[in-house]
Amino acid sequence: MFDIGGLELLVIAVVMIVVVGPKDLPRMLRTFGRVTGQMRRMAGDFRRQFDDALREAEMDELRNTVNDVKSLDPREDIRKAMNPIRAVGDEIRSSLKAATVAPEPTVARPDAAAAPMPSPEPADAADSKPIHMNGSGHPLPAETPQGGGSRSNT
Repeated sequence: MFDIGGLELLVIAVVMIVVVGPKDLPRMLRTFGRVTGQMRRMAGDFRRQFDDALREAEMDELRNTVNDVKSLDPREDIRKAMNPIRAVGDEIRSSLKAATVAPEPTVARPDAAAAPMPSPEPADAADSKPIHMNGSGHPLPAETPQGGGSRSNT
C-alpha cells in the first residue's frame, strides 16, 4: 500500500519518541492500532454492502430475464404473424363465395333490342381506288392510258 522501507520507519519512530515522549508512546501506538482496525472494519463493511447491492442488482436483472423468458409465448407470436395471412385467406374465401353465387339475370329493355343498328353506307367506286402517294405526301398524277396519249419521235 504505502511504499515505506525500514529506514523511513526508523525515522518516523525517532520523530515520534521526540514529539510524544517515551512515556506516552505505547498508549498512542495502541490508540493508533485501534483506529486503524476500526477503519479497516468500516472499509470491509462498506465493501460487503457494496458487493451485496451489486449481487442484488444482478439477481434482479437475472430475475427479470427469467420472467421475460417465462412470459415468452411462441404460440402468441405465431398467431400475431399469421393474422395478415388469415385476413388474406378470409378475403379470398369471401371473394370465392361471391363468385360462386350466380348473379340475378337482368331484364333487357325491349325497345333497345328492337332498334336496328345503322349499317355503313357503301363507298362510291371512284372512292374505292387506292390513292398512291409520292414521298412528299402528295398524291401522284393520274395515270394516263398507254396507247393513246403518249408522244413518240420516231
